[in-house]
Amino acid sequence: MFASTPARAQQIEPRAFSNAPTGVNFLLLGYGHAEGSVVVDESLPLKDADLNVNVTALAYARSLAIYGLHGQVNMVLPYAWLSGTAQAFGQPVSREVDGFGDLSARFAVNFVGAPALTLKDFMSYRQKTIVGASVNLSVPTGQYESGKLVNISANRWLIRPEIGASHVEGSLTFELAAAASFFGDNDDFYPGGKKREQDPVYSVLGGVVWSLPHGMWTALHGTYFAGGRSTIDGVKSDDRQGNTRAGLTITFPAARQYSVKLFAGTGVSTRTGGDYDLYSVTLQYRWGGGL
Repeated sequence: MFASTPARAQQIEPRAFSNAPTGVNFLLLGYGHAEGSVVVDESLPLKDADLNVNVTALAYARSLAIYGLHGQVNMVLPYAWLSGTAQAFGQPVSREVDGFGDLSARFAVNFVGAPALTLKDFMSYRQKTIVGASVNLSVPTGQYESGKLVNISANRWLIRPEIGASHVEGSLTFELAAAASFFGDNDDFYPGGKKREQDPVYSVLGGVVWSLPHGMWTALHGTYFAGGRSTIDGVKSDDRQGNTRAGLTITFPAARQYSVKLFAGTGVSTRTGGDYDLYSVTLQYRWGGGL
């Protein structure tokens, strides 16, 4: 859930389309660290950015029954500390700031292969192929100062519809998903009062999840995202993205109702922005639904 906090259009989240007993609640507390060219707006006049971002995030999710189908809703609220240096207009600049990130919410429903099940019925459920869809909404509630080159919030709305599928063969689950990120305008862009528009970013994610004994699993995924050219006060920028990232996830149970997720991700190829390393750890507690 927290693998994409610095840049939500680039998210890597294994098992985003899977089944779970209805009525189960999930409370998650995560910490992430990113370093490199971690910049919210690629159109900013920054070069050689070397930024460090530390993020804590609190999230809640609930498994739902929607007309006999499995669904889920979740919300994420991050808080970030950012510091680092870059070149701007030929001069070295530095920035140190902390504050809340943008609040986000996601609603998902699996419409093939994932019926809504009680915990008792779920015990005999065996996944084969699941197809689902989701929509993620990000609200500009985070820290933002128009007179600063680097901020934690992008100061704009984001909506991200996605469709995905997962297929199980033995202990392996193969996953594929496609998404499009649509952005609202930032009407107070640097150095203040400018209007920044951005074309949609289109992405595709693929990977494999390996189920291990005792409730453990590991996943290797990659994502490619393209588009996102920006326009500032009617002038188009040369910042179209065409980047590839990869991520490794390991999850293991810590107790009956607790689990821990470890994630590491990096840029593989980068045209504009997004060239950073990311590490995170998330503690999950689940309750309800007969657990």
